[in-house]
Amino acid sequence: MTTQEGPQADVLRWAAVQLGATAAVVSATGMREGGNPWLLRIDHDGQVIDAVLKTVTPEGVAGMATEVAALRVANRAGVPAPRILAVDASGEAAGTRAVLETAVPGRSRIPLDASPQRLRGLGAAVAALHSITTRPSPELPRRTRPIPASDFARDRREGRERSTPLLDAADDRVTRLPVPDSAPVLVHGDLWQGNTMWQGDRLTGLLDWDMAGVGHYGIDLSSLRLDAALTFGQGAAGSVLDGWEQRSGIEAADLAYWDAVAALNMPSDMAEFLPAIHDQGRPDLTAEELNTRRDAFLRAAIDRL
Repeated sequence: MTTQEGPQADVLRWAAVQLGATAAVVSATGMREGGNPWLLRIDHDGQVIDAVLKTVTPEGVAGMATEVAALRVANRAGVPAPRILAVDASGEAAGTRAVLETAVPGRSRIPLDASPQRLRGLGAAVAALHSITTRPSPELPRRTRPIPASDFARDRREGRERSTPLLDAADDRVTRLPVPDSAPVLVHGDLWQGNTMWQGDRLTGLLDWDMAGVGHYGIDLSSLRLDAALTFGQGAAGSVLDGWEQRSGIEAADLAYWDAVAALNMPSDMAEFLPAIHDQGRPDLTAEELNTRRDAFLRAAIDRL
């Protein structure tokens, strides 16, 4: 177990020894609301090395297995992402289930304005990910929507989430269509700017792979297009697409469908996601503005279906 005060000594010793028998943790800083995951500074023979420690509850075991499997595939293909340093899937060695990863340099803060270069670079990085064709597996299941841990569209249909006429009409249109087919590729599954790291306008890594899987590239591409539209306005989605198509060498297919799916898998009131967006450096954005931008993105998608 870990607390907001810091991870316990056993897991810190386990993390340190992965880098060398004489290594020791100098500091452990909570990266999410002061807690797990932890940025560790590890002294190894006088050299201080940064690493990220993620501890896992029993409920998070499947996500841990997915993250490890996805990162190993992504690392082999040269996708910018953390590298797995060690895994204790049982918790016997570390005292808790844990994963140790390399720390990706840079910042994940969302700027007030994004250059076309940055947005195209984001699209290009994801196109590199989508060059990896693979088959579904227990660790990397088939995905048909982004953020598989939630299904806001289903919740609205079943009355657990309030809705709007636009969301209802769009959902009715999309559910009548077959899921587009394509060569199955590795998808990140939770791509937004909060899960990216940057040095200036250069993307240094994609983070948090616990919702990865195998599916249509549109799952990730449209998630990023929506995120860009929410934070920078509708035109920003086009720059993400430009970068993806330039890097992949093909024209994105079924984009309207995946744009609609991405928008529908958002809460009816974007105020639910406001704390995370503010925490990533955009306190200027309001729930009203995000709702308006989400609806504009969704209308544009439905108009193209």
